[in-house]
Amino acid sequence: MRNFVIRLVINAFGLTGAAYVVDGIELTGTFTEVFFVAFVFGLVNALVKPVVFFFSLPFLLLSLGLLAFVLNGALLLLTARLVDNFSVAGLGPAILGSMVISIISILMGAALKDDKKKR
Repeated sequence: MRNFVIRLVINAFGLTGAAYVVDGIELTGTFTEVFFVAFVFGLVNALVKPVVFFFSLPFLLLSLGLLAFVLNGALLLLTARLVDNFSVAGLGPAILGSMVISIISILMGAALKDDKKKR
């Protein structure tokens, strides 16, 4: 349960950071609505992403993994379609936003792992 809450907070920060940095991504609403968007984004990544990546594996190999950026952007667009207070203007901002979310997730995950090792 603790890991779920930590991943939810990291996703919320990542989505907020992407909305702040990338033109074309808007995240509106209250604190709880941002966490709801992060929850939906986490569900999309947990349920849809493995299936999409499995079926696109030959194309991922042919593109040397560059197609993963497009697929992650498409999943961010899917999240925007599912939630009212999150919008993405197109595939370009979605790809950039997914990169920002990934960077924030990596940095926050590394900071939390280092904190855990100190204890």
